[in-house]
Amino acid sequence: MKPYNNIHPGKILLEDFLKPLQITAYRLAKNTAIPQTRISEIIKGNRRITPDTALRFSIFFGNSPVFWLGLQNEFDLREEKISKEQVLNKIRHYTSGRD
Repeated sequence: MKPYNNIHPGKILLEDFLKPLQITAYRLAKNTAIPQTRISEIIKGNRRITPDTALRFSIFFGNSPVFWLGLQNEFDLREEKISKEQVLNKIRHYTSGRD
């Protein structure tokens, strides 16, 4: 199977929100009362979107905090799956009557 890129929520923030809406990281930071360093770290893929950040982004962009946390959770699950692939491949589905 061909490997896929796991896209960090920061890239989605940048490419699907900030660039098309012509919003700078500085403006986002100012309007959401999030430190600009945190915004920059999220965009670079070096920091997670926390529930606090998700709430602030959802108010600013007019969407749901679940959207932002969903992006983060999906990213985290894929990263974990990639890093634990060998262990996960050894686990077999439970079937009644089998050990």
